[in-house]
Formats: sequence, C-alpha cells, structure tokens
Amino acid sequence: MKNIIRISLLVALAILFVYTIWFLYQKSEEKPIVYKTVAPFKANIVKKTVATGAVLPRREVNIKPQVSGIIEKLYVVAGEKVKKGDMIARIRIIPNMLNLANAESRLNRAKLAFDNSKIDLDRNQKLFESKMIAYADFQQIQLAFNNAREELDAAENNIQLIKEGVSKSSGKATNTIVRSTIDGMVLDVPLKEGSSVIESNTFNEGTTIATIADMGEMIFEGKVDESEVGKIKPGMNLILTVGAIDADKFDATLEYIAPKGVKENGAIQFLIKASVKLKSNLFLRAGYSANADIVLAHKDSVLSIPESVLQFEKELAFVEVETSTQVFERRAIKLGLSDGINIEILEGITAADKVKDPNIAP
Repeated sequence: MKNIIRISLLVALAILFVYTIWFLYQKSEEKPIVYKTVAPFKANIVKKTVATGAVLPRREVNIKPQVSGIIEKLYVVAGEKVKKGDMIARIRIIPNMLNLANAESRLNRAKLAFDNSKIDLDRNQKLFESKMIAYADFQQIQLAFNNAREELDAAENNIQLIKEGVSKSSGKATNTIVRSTIDGMVLDVPLKEGSSVIESNTFNEGTTIATIADMGEMIFEGKVDESEVGKIKPGMNLILTVGAIDADKFDATLEYIAPKGVKENGAIQFLIKASVKLKSNLFLRAGYSANADIVLAHKDSVLSIPESVLQFEKELAFVEVETSTQVFERRAIKLGLSDGINIEILEGITAADKVKDPNIAP
C-alpha cells in the first residue's frame, strides 16, 4: 500500500514538473509580429496654406466734425443703417473769446463806417439833384456807401458764424451739423451727448463721432509667413472659416499681397487681402476673426495612400507591399501632390496592392 502511494506521488510530481516546463516555454516564446496593411484609395488631394486674420468692411470711415464744440444732439446709434448725407450729430459751438472780441470790434467799426457813409450819401444826394456836383463825384460817394454796407454785412456774418456756426448768407448750410459721407451701417458711436469734440484740420485729425462702414462689401485681411508667400498669387481661391460661424464656410478671392513684410515674433509676415463672397442668410460682423485656407493646388479622385506608410532613403520613397500573408517586399514609388495627410501615387503600386502599415495589428 505504501509503495502505491509513493508511486502515485512520484507520478504526480513528474506530471507537475513537465507541465511547469511546458508553461514556462509557452510564456517565453515570442509571438509573431502582425502588421496592419492599407490599400491605396481614390481621394481628392488639396494642397493649401493657412492665413490668420479678420473679416473687415472694404469701406470704413470715421466721421469727424468740421468745428470744435460740444455734442448737443446725436441722431444715430450703433447698428443703425444710414444714407449719405443723413445727420449724425449736431455740434454746439463754444466760441473762442479772442476771436469773438475781434469780431465784435470789427462789427462796431463797420457800423460806424456805414453810418458815416450813409450821412455822406444823403447829403451829396441832394447836392447832385441840385446839379451842384458832377455825377462822377457822386458815383464815388455811392461806391464808398456800398463798400461800407458790404463790410457791415460781412462783419455781421462773421460774428454769427463764430457764435452759431452758420451765417445769414449761407442759409441752411452749416458745419455744426455732422452728416454721413457714405451709405452704410453705424459700427460705433464712441461719444455721448455733452462730450467735447475737436474739429478736423491740417494740424489735428479731429474727434471721431461715429464709425460707418458698407457692410455689403467685406474683405479678409490676414498675414502669411514668408515661407509660404512665394507660393501664392492674386486670383487664388480662399476658403474662410469664421470663428463665430463654425458651421459655414465662405469663398474668397485673393486680391492683394503686400510687397513688404513685417517682423512679428521673430518671423516675417506679409499682409494679404481677399474679397469675400457673402451669403444672404448670414450676417458677417466687422472684426470677426477668421482663418483662410489658400488652395495652392488640387487634384480630384487620384490614387493615394497615407503619408505615414512611406519610407525614405536619401531622396527616394519606398513602401512595403504584401506579396503573401505578412510577407512584404520593398518597392520604389513615384509621388505626386500631398495635403500633409494623404499623398498621390503616380507610379509603383496599384489599387489592388496592400501596403504595410508600421502600426502593429491588435
């Protein structure tokens, strides 16, 4: 009985030992590497560069007053549409005291001269009617009277112009009323009633009362890096992505490339402008940030593969084509247009081939 138990234990130990050896061998044996494969496919390849910028009105003007004073009345608010000649604001003039004093002095002198010339005219009128003086002498007296009257009118107009910004001779014409110079939409009214304004003149650009723009004609203004500017030219198509309107794209046409670059953050940037094709159901606000995809080249429905499967040696491109299950051969290929993700295949493989992907299959 003891021998049977001993033999059974020995057999069990032997079986356990063999199983342990087999298990460790299985654990140590490396599994074969299985690579993924991809088949060439038809794709539309679009090579493009990206410019960042904003959408702006082509025509945007700052409305400035022609006189200095205080805004007495504002007739518009931001967002309102206006026509050329519509009233924007009315200015109340605060006269310059020195100019006002000079104007009053001129008026007083003109009144004295006019009164004196009128007395002289009345006296000589009677002498002329009595034929006591010649017509030539009377004519000179009449001329002096007319000149005095003209000077009086000019002095009165001048003082009214200084006080009110309008004269009797100009009728309704006045530069105290600020009017729109274009048709468009009021983008901004930075001042309030009661604010002081400075006139626009040779020495001062003046205070902006309102900003008006034609929102029916928009452009994209952006910047392109110097490494890309040589690849673009006027007339190229752009696809705009507006940050505030992600769901829709806008077509645009490149119109302008700056001849001179500007250094920004260590890189040279060139300004570009493009006309935007607006959509009737969408309103583009001035200043929206936007990205422009500039199409440098494109090909439709061409044989392509992902760029990630390419291998390079010096200046030659290769792929590994599957000849049998998980057996690959290296094959040189000729490449075409690339969009950074997929690349066109001109020669070397067909749509029936399977190309090795460096990623290992799960």
